[in-house]
Amino acid sequence: MSSIFSKIISGDIPCFKVAENDKFLAFLDINPNTKGHTLCIPKVEVDDFLDLDPELFKELINFSRNVALAIKNTIPCEKVALSIIGLEVPHVHVHLIPITDIKDVTFINKIKLEEDEFIDVSEKISLAYSSL
Repeated sequence: MSSIFSKIISGDIPCFKVAENDKFLAFLDINPNTKGHTLCIPKVEVDDFLDLDPELFKELINFSRNVALAIKNTIPCEKVALSIIGLEVPHVHVHLIPITDIKDVTFINKIKLEEDEFIDVSEKISLAYSSL
């Protein structure tokens, strides 16, 4: 069965895309910890990052790093946290979370954004990514 992320990749479910290449996709988390919380995923559906081909894993981390740089250049924050948890969706995904406090990475305190805010943030991060 296809994961929700595979449906996003195929275009069956919309997303607020910030970056994409032939192997990876980055889009805003719709239930974010902070403004700019982004998910980076491989286009191949694999449940556990330990099952990814080691080279693909390295490429995912490099892709995620570039997206994190775009986030850092766009969203006011001290750092961009990286987390790979993998319990919510059976498809490898890297969380990139702009943080100013440790509570920003607890996955307990969520924020609500309006659609226009998601659009604005995704466009700004996408522009910063394309400028790298």
